[in-house]
Amino acid sequence: MSVWAARRFWTAATAVPVDGGYTVQLDARPVRTPLKAPLVLPTIALAKAVAAEWQAQEKAVNPETMPFTRTANSAIDKVRPQFAAVADMLADYGGSDLLCYRAEGPAGLVARQAQSWDPLLDWARDDLAAPLRQVTGVMHVAQPEASLAALRHQVHAMSAFQLAAFHDLVAISGSLVLALAVARGRITAEEAWTRSRVDEDWQISLWGEDEEAAEAAARKREALLQADRFYGLCG
Repeated sequence: MSVWAARRFWTAATAVPVDGGYTVQLDARPVRTPLKAPLVLPTIALAKAVAAEWQAQEKAVNPETMPFTRTANSAIDKVRPQFAAVADMLADYGGSDLLCYRAEGPAGLVARQAQSWDPLLDWARDDLAAPLRQVTGVMHVAQPEASLAALRHQVHAMSAFQLAAFHDLVAISGSLVLALAVARGRITAEEAWTRSRVDEDWQISLWGEDEEAAEAAARKREALLQADRFYGLCG
């Protein structure tokens, strides 16, 4: 039976040190990943966060209420065995970064994009040695190879646990630069969410917000904030 189908059998979930890091024990039983690997976490802070999720379970284990556990499982079962491929996939976002593609109009949207995105492209140029070209419209623009290599280096320098969280920062925002700015402490995850939504928020200001779209956006926002919290607990 999968661990996710288990009913609660434990009295206390606790974070404990083990060889190579920390784990979570359900009474005296160590938690394992869905692929049955030992759940060894890099920091006591992350282990305590995972333990708190297990402790909060009631009659049955509900993975939807356990985002730290899910991301930790992903880091061990999915990211670590194919680290280079995952890192390369995320680094490839630099070649078509959201921040580089600007609207032709109206002037208000053009100005809002510039205000939100230009400072981060400046930061990438100055702090990451990764200047990126901008283009008006959606036609692809090739980015400098040296810049892409610098961005790729940043991604490959992460641990498997960091990369598991970073995946969501990139995929949800649509921007490698935004995700790196969050990871490096240049902006908050909340700021990254707002900056990633410039185009959508402009449309909402003109036409109003669809209820279903708003609910989907709220879920994505929470997932982005959760990814940032996980990344911060990795050490």
